[in-house]
Amino acid sequence: MLIDTPTSRPESSDTTTAAHRRRHDDAPDTAALFTRLACLDDGPERDAVRDELVTAWLPMAHRIAGRFRDRGESVEDLRQVAALGLVKAIDRFDPSRGAFESYAVPTITGEVKRHFRDRMWALRVPRRVQELRNKVRVARRELTQNPGSPEPSVADIAAHTGLTEEEVGAGMEALESFSTLSLDAELSSDDDGYSLADTLGAADSSFDVVVDRESAKEGLRRLPERERAILYMRFFEDMTQSRIADRLGISQMHVSRLISRSCARVRDEVMGQRTGRRGTGGHSATA
Repeated sequence: MLIDTPTSRPESSDTTTAAHRRRHDDAPDTAALFTRLACLDDGPERDAVRDELVTAWLPMAHRIAGRFRDRGESVEDLRQVAALGLVKAIDRFDPSRGAFESYAVPTITGEVKRHFRDRMWALRVPRRVQELRNKVRVARRELTQNPGSPEPSVADIAAHTGLTEEEVGAGMEALESFSTLSLDAELSSDDDGYSLADTLGAADSSFDVVVDRESAKEGLRRLPERERAILYMRFFEDMTQSRIADRLGISQMHVSRLISRSCARVRDEVMGQRTGRRGTGGHSATA
């Protein structure tokens, strides 16, 4: 059986052509344009040269943006951020200090990393925690770079980075907290499944009732005996004002006035105590 094989070309020629193509597409020779840009004042001519430089170096910016794909941000948005970094690099570059590529690559990369740091967190995370996250991420990658390496423990990462185990723990939590989970997310696949919102607690109004009762106790104790008896019959035995009046031998109107006066007295005492505590607290804080 005959197999046709393509005629081989000199390897050096292919390599040279590919290398030349990469240099032309990704790192063009724009030294003359940068020298010209540095000599121009603000105006249409300078803007045109600047735009020409951006167009020439944009493929390199897109390549850098591609390194950060699959991290939760769209490629188009990453390219926009990288393009912004490219513009900043062009505006700040000094042609007398070397090649533009050496200056532009870290500038564009830093711009993309800042985008992730400042814009991609669903919740605002302190800068210190973000730095711990990055140190832990790099350490885990370095400790598992050899095939068959086990997952490093917290102690291993702490020894590798010089951090404390508490700091490593905070960094590992941040690694898992880059995005948030919807409150409607299902946590169970059973027929009686429940969502994350179903697991969250709510304020118990009974606590307010307990606080109010404890606050009213002292005021109730200071009431005259007959008024305490009237309040007990009305609110604890659920007796009507007419029945209370018949039992005590007084008019229903008198019972109504006594109830209103007693409740107002207890309420005023409780509110006065709370105001006094707030005033004392504020005075101490000021002092």
